Amino acid sequence: MATSIVGLDIGNGVIRAAEISDPGKSKPTLIRYHSMSVAPGSVHRGEIIDHGSVTAALKQLWSTGGFKSKRVVLGVGNQRVLVRDVSVPKMPLMQIRESLPFQVQDLLPVPVADALLDFYPVSAGTTDVGEMINGLLIAAVKDPVLKNVEAVQAAGLDPVEVDLIPFALARSLLEGANGAGTVALLHIGAVTTSLLVAVDGAPQFVRILQYGGEDVTSALIKKLGVTAEQADQIKRGLGLAIEGVAPEWRPAVETIAASTGDLLDSVRNTLSFYVNTHPDAAFERILISGGGAQLPGLGQALAEATRLPVGLPDPRGNMTVAKSVDQARMQSDAAGLAVAAGLALGNKS
Repeated sequence: MATSIVGLDIGNGVIRAAEISDPGKSKPTLIRYHSMSVAPGSVHRGEIIDHGSVTAALKQLWSTGGFKSKRVVLGVGNQRVLVRDVSVPKMPLMQIRESLPFQVQDLLPVPVADALLDFYPVSAGTTDVGEMINGLLIAAVKDPVLKNVEAVQAAGLDPVEVDLIPFALARSLLEGANGAGTVALLHIGAVTTSLLVAVDGAPQFVRILQYGGEDVTSALIKKLGVTAEQADQIKRGLGLAIEGVAPEWRPAVETIAASTGDLLDSVRNTLSFYVNTHPDAAFERILISGGGAQLPGLGQALAEATRLPVGLPDPRGNMTVAKSVDQARMQSDAAGLAVAAGLALGNKS
């Protein structure tokens, strides 16, 4: 009997869900995808503020989208999630996870009792103190994660797992040729940007940058005195245009370029840091995703800043899309599919 699970991405102003059938297969099937807006202020930076509003929206999403499974995987990846490289003595993975509270307190911005901890192994090695496992420490502030879980449970759903959003993106976007070699995957969300480095599809390094598409919108509102809706239209219409822009639009273009420049500098510096700490690394390409990646001219600007080819992958290439999927809905919200689908792909049960 086929099994299915739903990846659930709770973002600023919108909730997205993707139901995947048999996620453990080499080419799983997307059987349903739907998204729904939530009331302004209900979700802030990936954390649920108004539980009643979000719970009601989830119930409506399940009904409208026709989802069959109530088993969900929730994504986390905002500014209150820390991902750092750590090395620990070699032992079974379960023991490593149990030992984390005693080993990583100095790395955490909060008391260890207030954090949810996990460890993702990357490589093994031998040092003068013995055999070690190198990997990624994932630490999330406990309270907002548990509140998200409670809101999902209140909607009658069963959250079977909480997963890191950059890992979900790696599963949905770094299959096959896209993942070959050393690749940087840049996901530009509304309020944060994640940068994941993977080698042949396997995550090696993650940083969460405090920048998102809303930073450009806010800069335009401040500079031009326009509404948020007008700023968003200007941003999507002009992008990083340089040539052929009428003089009256130059302040807008300069504002977009200045705001986006902060992201480009952060990406370039982060990639340089990775190369400096991994002397054998040689990047093949950068792949970009998320709503912020749709900014016209961003790919070209990023390619010029890093001197690397930049691509915009499509997660549908790694899945079979069933006829039950609302094609119009998926096309209109294609930038949001990668996270929700990738979350579902992480659960093999």
